[in-house]
Amino acid sequence: MKIYSLIIGDILALLITTLIGFVSHGEGSLAFLPRFLAAFVPLTLAWFLLAPWFGLFQLEIISNPKQLWRPIAAMLLAAPLAVIVRGLFLNMAVLPIFAVIFGTTSALGLIIWRGLYFFLKIRLS
Repeated sequence: MKIYSLIIGDILALLITTLIGFVSHGEGSLAFLPRFLAAFVPLTLAWFLLAPWFGLFQLEIISNPKQLWRPIAAMLLAAPLAVIVRGLFLNMAVLPIFAVIFGTTSALGLIIWRGLYFFLKIRLS
């Protein structure tokens, strides 16, 4: 499997977890699209800013299931950065609990995706 599929999967995992968060709060209509984008875009940018520092696109790391802690660590740093940018963009208060929940759920989505990626990579090799 190519690295591009990992990148696309990361984006989709973040998209899905962010969408689930909005829908679970009753904000699933298109009227919430600007707020959705204000959360999703900074999170995705923060993720792709920090993920390389954790080696999350290096073959020897993504091929080792013992390294699945790395996306968690990267996301727990990326989420607060994204929440701050979101707060600035929406001119809203930055709630620390939102950063924790946003980071935790996003990390869970990435772990599920990257575990699936690892499994598929092994099966297809």
